[in-house]
Amino acid sequence: MANYLIKNIQAVNEGKTFDTDLLVSNGRIAKIAPLIHVQGDVFEIDGTGKFLLPGVIDDQVHFREPGLTHKATIASEAKAAVAGGVTAFMEMPNTLPNALTQGLLEDKYLIAANSSVANYSFFMGTSNDNADEVLKTNAKKKDICGIKIFMGSSTGNMLVDNYRTLDRIFSEAEVLIATHCEDERVIKKNLENFSGTTIGPEHHPIIRDVEACFQSSFSAIQLAKMRNTRLHILHISTARELQLFSNMLPLKDKRITAEVCVHHLHFTSEDYASLGYRIKCNPAIKSYENRDALWEALLDDRLDIIATDHAPHTMDEKGIFRNEKGRLQNIPGGIAYEQAHSGLPLVQHSLPLMLGYVKQGKISLEKVVEKMCHAVADCFEIAERGYLREGYYADLAIVDMQTEKTISQKDLLYKCGWSPLEGSRLPVVTHTFVNGNIVYENGVVNDSVKGMRLKFNR
Repeated sequence: MANYLIKNIQAVNEGKTFDTDLLVSNGRIAKIAPLIHVQGDVFEIDGTGKFLLPGVIDDQVHFREPGLTHKATIASEAKAAVAGGVTAFMEMPNTLPNALTQGLLEDKYLIAANSSVANYSFFMGTSNDNADEVLKTNAKKKDICGIKIFMGSSTGNMLVDNYRTLDRIFSEAEVLIATHCEDERVIKKNLENFSGTTIGPEHHPIIRDVEACFQSSFSAIQLAKMRNTRLHILHISTARELQLFSNMLPLKDKRITAEVCVHHLHFTSEDYASLGYRIKCNPAIKSYENRDALWEALLDDRLDIIATDHAPHTMDEKGIFRNEKGRLQNIPGGIAYEQAHSGLPLVQHSLPLMLGYVKQGKISLEKVVEKMCHAVADCFEIAERGYLREGYYADLAIVDMQTEKTISQKDLLYKCGWSPLEGSRLPVVTHTFVNGNIVYENGVVNDSVKGMRLKFNR
């Protein structure tokens, strides 16, 4: 394994930005100091004018393998991840078959061990009738990121609406429970209001509305408080839900935490007019008042983590195509609302997008690192990652804030081959290290080395 000395770079870590050198040796951060001299073989990287960050940890992705590999694979999306400075991911169980047994869950770990250039973990899936299998995760708490519950929202066989099942898992689980919170009853009622009319993309936030999100999140939190459950609610999208969360405690002391996704910070319901089903996702992207409230809550620490909910679909499944100039367009006349799949590919561009907001003065670089690196490690109790600390694994991203690049088809590494951010001009990631190996450098992915299974301090 090669050793690297990163010279003359500005490191961003634990609320501070400082000039430093950093030595990578045997896969770990060996030394952080203003001036490091090394004897022996070492590859030197000049970091002048650039910033060094801990690698981003994305706590919510859908990499589609097994069973949905026409959309994506663990290998393809892990390459996209490292190209965006994401060094570790936690993947969801709604693949085919759904990861509803410990054996099926371990099958996914085996795929990742053989194909993922990034570090990885996978959530255990939940249904109305697999509580015994789910609770076997307690014996593997150091090896599995958590339990995923689609609470009140239909996703294949994974809608969990049986109170006895929910109560048992919330009572007995010894690992973090992550929930997708939308109330299926509210959604169905809203959908019935459109009976006999043509539904378009702009109706999505009316069907999957604020009330659907609030009712489900409120129920999850009430149950978690009653059972003292470690609960993490994914992809908060409404201003109303924010009253359910607090910034009165430091993250490490919270029993209930919340995530916001980059698309809910970036897009609003006004964007459906031009982007159509490209931005259809669950929960829906809503009005700018909701987006503005999410930003406020992110900055004052009611929202704890920034993630992607990366969820790729083919262009046909999203009702889009490329014209003769290679630009994305909506299919004339569109496709039926029910046929348009929900989800956006984002993992390659989440960090650059947030760096763009740093340049706009919307958020500090230190805050981005807190919410995309430190807080994820703390929230999930990830061992030896998420910080620039001597002895930790060398999961690193070097970014160039001065150089910007336009997102275009030729640079996309998603298997689906498109991005809702195409045409955006954003700062760039120049290097990504995973476990001390350079896996991405100036547009080139090195997939000859593979990532590691994440471990947890539980």
